[in-house]
Amino acid sequence: MLASEAPKTNAAMETQSAANGGKKRRKRNRKICICVTLLILLLIFITLLVLGLTLFKPKRPITTVDSISVERLQASIDALNLKVILNLTLHVDLTLKNPNRVGFSFGSSSALLNYGGKLIGEAPFPASQIGPEKTLPMNVTLTLMADRLLTDTKLVSDVMSGSIPVNTFVKVSGKVSVLNIFKIKVESSTSCDIVISVSNRNVTSQDCKSSTKL
Repeated sequence: MLASEAPKTNAAMETQSAANGGKKRRKRNRKICICVTLLILLLIFITLLVLGLTLFKPKRPITTVDSISVERLQASIDALNLKVILNLTLHVDLTLKNPNRVGFSFGSSSALLNYGGKLIGEAPFPASQIGPEKTLPMNVTLTLMADRLLTDTKLVSDVMSGSIPVNTFVKVSGKVSVLNIFKIKVESSTSCDIVISVSNRNVTSQDCKSSTKL
């Protein structure tokens, strides 16, 4: 009996040893597979990052005011009450250029009309998207909210002098999406100081400054 049991014991040990060896190989192969997968993912991430910082590096969109014209201007002085009755409408042509190799999307915003640091008019424009390396033309009509200037005594002297200085301001905020992974916030704005001739009803001076932020 003892002699016959010995071969069985050796066979069982060999079977168990083989099973343990198989488990170790599978475990080692699994670790190798995980390491290779992580390495591939890391290489992909590095490649996308390099592309994002070089070929697809975000550039600042540029907002440009091309022209500002007077559509309507009516000004009269109420000498008894020392106030001005003013109706003013401006037409603003502007462009938004996207120099990026990817699209630029921006939210709804407004063009603002200011006098003496005070908001006197506002015109909204809707959200939109600009394709890679494209330029989007926009037209905005700014109408004076007359009640904002009823008590402004400086306007009386400006109208009597024949020139009304105002400011237009446009700001666009959006995102540049690089490879649909990295989303970079971008802001572009343009401020224009203009002078309007009361007698000729036109713009006699225009000074615009643009700025962008990433």
